[in-house]
Amino acid sequence: MTYAAITYRVKPGHEDEIAEIFQGFQRVGSSVLRDEQGNEVGRLLGTAVFIKDDLMVRVIHFEGTLEAVSANMAKHGGVHKLEKQLAPYLVRERDTSTTDKFGAYFRDATMRCISQLSADTRPVEAS
Repeated sequence: MTYAAITYRVKPGHEDEIAEIFQGFQRVGSSVLRDEQGNEVGRLLGTAVFIKDDLMVRVIHFEGTLEAVSANMAKHGGVHKLEKQLAPYLVRERDTSTTDKFGAYFRDATMRCISQLSADTRPVEAS
């Protein structure tokens, strides 16, 4: 299982408005990620969004690849609605209108992961 953190530079002072946008977010019906042929290529396990001043971070917990997550999100109508609502609060405009453009934004905005720890990777304690 993998985590990714996607950054958004937002205009400070709009945390409440942005929180309202995410409260109305329309989730996908399935957590299964599929490729263009319909094959299962991963699962979206969870997401969380954090905001402070001019930085918002979306943390994504998934199985598979970040490219599969991005491709599936790019096809989701709820994501496009959210992107449109967020646009006035972003410091820089971005184009996420196609799968390729959405993927490019995801790659550019992904934070470098320097550590991922979970119960699954914890060493077994000696008895």
